[in-house]
Amino acid sequence: MNVLRDEVRAATSRSKTERPVTAVVSDLNPVLRGWAAYFRNGNSGRKFNAVDGYVHERLAIFASRKHRLRGRNWTTRFTCGWITRLGVYRHTGNVHRATAHASR
Repeated sequence: MNVLRDEVRAATSRSKTERPVTAVVSDLNPVLRGWAAYFRNGNSGRKFNAVDGYVHERLAIFASRKHRLRGRNWTTRFTCGWITRLGVYRHTGNVHRATAHASR
């Protein structure tokens, strides 16, 4: 989890504000897809929700800095619809429940 957070933090750092938000999203999507594919099986729903929230928060902070806006503005500017329009890969709904016993 810390490695993923570090990669998201590095992609949305203050030094990258000259890049468009869509370019940052296109860099993040392969990382998010790979992490989801590796941890998809089992009981990872809570962690996936935490990752989605963290990515949303970091992109909102990045866009606020880029456009010189104050605050994160979650409810008005950077909603879930905004994240969806950007095309950010979402982890929510990608958990495959595995059985505890081997099938016979």
